[in-house]
Amino acid sequence: MMNLETETFRGYGKVGGTSAQTAVECRFGGEAETVLAAHANAVLLSAEAGSGEVKYAGRVHFLIVYEDADKKICRAEKGVEFSAKVQCDKSAPAHTAKVKLTTENVSVRREGASVYLTALLGADVVLYGDSTLEYLTGGDLICRRETVPMLTAHLCGGTAEADDEFETDFIGDILLHSETVHLSGIACETGTVVAEGEINLGVLALKGENALVSFERLVPFRIEIPCEQASAGTDGEARVTVTNVAIHADADEEQGKCRISAELTLAAEACVYEETSVDCVTDAFSADHAVKLAFSEGECGGAGEMSAVTERVSGRAALSSAVDFSDVFQAIALQRAEANLVRGEEGTRVEGVAMATLLVLGADGSHRGVELSLPFSVSVPAEGECAVSVLCCGVSARQRQEGEVDAEATLKIVLQPQKKIFFKVVVAAEEGDPLPVCDSAVSVYLPHAGDGLWELSKSLKKPPEEVSANNPDIEFPIKEGQRVVIYRKKSL
Repeated sequence: MMNLETETFRGYGKVGGTSAQTAVECRFGGEAETVLAAHANAVLLSAEAGSGEVKYAGRVHFLIVYEDADKKICRAEKGVEFSAKVQCDKSAPAHTAKVKLTTENVSVRREGASVYLTALLGADVVLYGDSTLEYLTGGDLICRRETVPMLTAHLCGGTAEADDEFETDFIGDILLHSETVHLSGIACETGTVVAEGEINLGVLALKGENALVSFERLVPFRIEIPCEQASAGTDGEARVTVTNVAIHADADEEQGKCRISAELTLAAEACVYEETSVDCVTDAFSADHAVKLAFSEGECGGAGEMSAVTERVSGRAALSSAVDFSDVFQAIALQRAEANLVRGEEGTRVEGVAMATLLVLGADGSHRGVELSLPFSVSVPAEGECAVSVLCCGVSARQRQEGEVDAEATLKIVLQPQKKIFFKVVVAAEEGDPLPVCDSAVSVYLPHAGDGLWELSKSLKKPPEEVSANNPDIEFPIKEGQRVVIYRKKSL
């Protein structure tokens, strides 16, 4: 019976994940004659892992800017709570579920005297949990030992405040505001994870009795998240969301000025990856018995250092409805972007579309909202699998030729490499029948070209050091036509 030596690695990290979509609907009254802009912001309230499924719940804040029957511009907002679940075979009650909600689309429809907004929400689900691996470290076998890196995840979180204040010409009322978080850097320090970036704050306001104006501000933020396992040089990833916004406008009619202040509450969730080196047996054999090995294969997931690219793009924009020279472009709101990483013969590119809502005043004195889409393709220096995020800001539009709109936008692109460490280790061995014994004093073996010392030793059923000692002049990997000599001592 073979004697086997084993050890157990215990870690914590990503154990699975999935994605899902759910639709959340909200009804507004029939006073909204023409909807100019519609916005939906989803906030996660809870997430729970169960047996084979993940349940999550949240609240969607709906807001519309509309023109009533008297062509007066108004606003309305409502909140809707929702719950959903997604099937996930790897989910178990002991796991921690992290869910990222994104508003993928907002559609508007009228039914009778009511207006309905439907938000299509995307949910990216990642499961974290404990994992154990019992692996072979030695015993009565000739073993190939290798150092295998393992990643252990440490979850942490924190909150912060960000604020901004700016002066504008006099405005009557704030109709709509939107916030897009752009995380541009993560740094691990001793006991702290630092997440930095900026928030694109967009404000749509009423100017005068029937005119619209929009403002855009990039508000920087910095969040320090306590984490005992964080240290300089460790990798991490984070997600930052805006949980609350308070915007105030102090008007001075005599001076014709207005001071707008914004206070934002931020929440951050981070994950720090600690790399541990484990001495494992990755292959083994016996010199005198056949051996059946059992292997365990898996992977550890992590994240690398972020890189950023800023690009100004321009071109002909696609429109949801026609415009002409009688239309006056008054404001641009709800700037956003969708993008994917694409690899081709010419390199790696970020391709997607920049979008915004263009507020137009028609010749008849009525307003309407026109959805603007500008496709883009930007070359980026990226290798391997990367997560990509794009902030769209500074969108402008003008009508050079009647019915055709040229648009420009600034894209702030951030890439974060996704690390994946694959491993295959021996976890068990079963002894088989004895191997036939060769009693010749000398054997000559013709190995396969390209074999290394371990492959040759395994074929010969001899320890690598013995093969090297008997063949001091052989070079690895083995070349075509080389011979290997095995000497066996004879006892008289």
